Amino acid sequence: MTTDLAVIGLGYVGLPLAQAAVQAGLSVIGYDVSDRVIAGLNSNKSHVDDLSDADIAAMVKAGFSATKDDSVLAAAKAIVICVPTPLSADGGPDLSAVLGATHTIAKNLKAGQLVILESTTYPGTTQDLVQPILAESGLVVGEDYFLAFSPERIDPGNKKYGMRNTPKVVGGLNPASTDKAVALYEKFVDTVVRAKGAKEAEMAKLLENTYRHINIALVNEMAMFCKDLDIDLWDVIRCAATKPFGFQAFYPGPGVGGHCIPIDPNYLSYQVKTNLGYPFKFVELAQEINAGMPAYVVNRIQDQLNTVGKALNGSKVLVLGVTYKPDIADQRESPAIPIGLELLEKGAQLEFHDPMVETWRLKGRELTRVADLKAALNRADITVMLQDHASYNTDELINESNLLFDTRGRIDHPEVERL
Repeated sequence: MTTDLAVIGLGYVGLPLAQAAVQAGLSVIGYDVSDRVIAGLNSNKSHVDDLSDADIAAMVKAGFSATKDDSVLAAAKAIVICVPTPLSADGGPDLSAVLGATHTIAKNLKAGQLVILESTTYPGTTQDLVQPILAESGLVVGEDYFLAFSPERIDPGNKKYGMRNTPKVVGGLNPASTDKAVALYEKFVDTVVRAKGAKEAEMAKLLENTYRHINIALVNEMAMFCKDLDIDLWDVIRCAATKPFGFQAFYPGPGVGGHCIPIDPNYLSYQVKTNLGYPFKFVELAQEINAGMPAYVVNRIQDQLNTVGKALNGSKVLVLGVTYKPDIADQRESPAIPIGLELLEKGAQLEFHDPMVETWRLKGRELTRVADLKAALNRADITVMLQDHASYNTDELINESNLLFDTRGRIDHPEVERL
């Protein structure tokens, strides 16, 4: 029995993709190597922030199921790869999951199938790495099967833009592959944008996140010298953002977290240095600035304690929000982690609260969320807001904290220190 779509990798990218396809009436099978993920999904349990258990139950009722039996790939008209691509030890992309998925597809590849890579990577991956592996099947791309790249644009926690109403960029290894991929996505995405080719589609993803990475670094550096110049950068940004053209507001923070901004620009920097022999200076400078923000935040905490005659060593520090984005549970690359580790190293008595996280793991140490937030605010020498979850009551934070340091600029109050 054939299926319309097989999704490899059922995480924060693959699962919303599968859901959108199911809702459009396509028959969808999910493939993953995790027994925990497979068992959970087949039992109507979600493991990602953007989909509820009820969403998974609706998918299963419509015919969706998850499996680690790769033979199901042979019966799929289209196969989409949505596996993670973290950084390797040398700073380049770790493509082991992509290569593993591609080898799995190759042994099941049949004539007429469409294969799409969505995992973020450097330009040339689809053509130089994925296509040669699939060629081991003996099938010819553009004739026997079709191959394209379409960068994922999932924004966890975004209530306004999801899979259907976020434009989808698609670039194939040849026009026929682009046509096939566009036809697939048009079934469940409102706007599909054709790239000139796979490399252009791959580069588009990196440009999007490099643009954000660099502009965040700009305002992070401005936050440092505006503090020394006694200028309220948050008010500066508010005023500048009133300009209706030529300006987009970016905001400083304790560091850059998540699955995209701290990772993706490094793919491009790595490729430029490896293949062309010179650095991508903007990215490397932005990385230096953004990576230095956690240490800067700890220094600011120390300075604020000094104003009341206390040392960081031995002080009670309460951290609010340890996820990388507000109102989701995802902690990937969260700046709270290096901040927490440095606070512990400097002798702080660390506690945390996060409405989305019960246990905070810091390299072998586990901290349990404080049960009584008000009591924790009262006993902490300083409270540090690292993530501005909507559930935090700013009046309570102001009234119950001894010292309050807001790294997200949410609280404009004379007794609150802002980044």
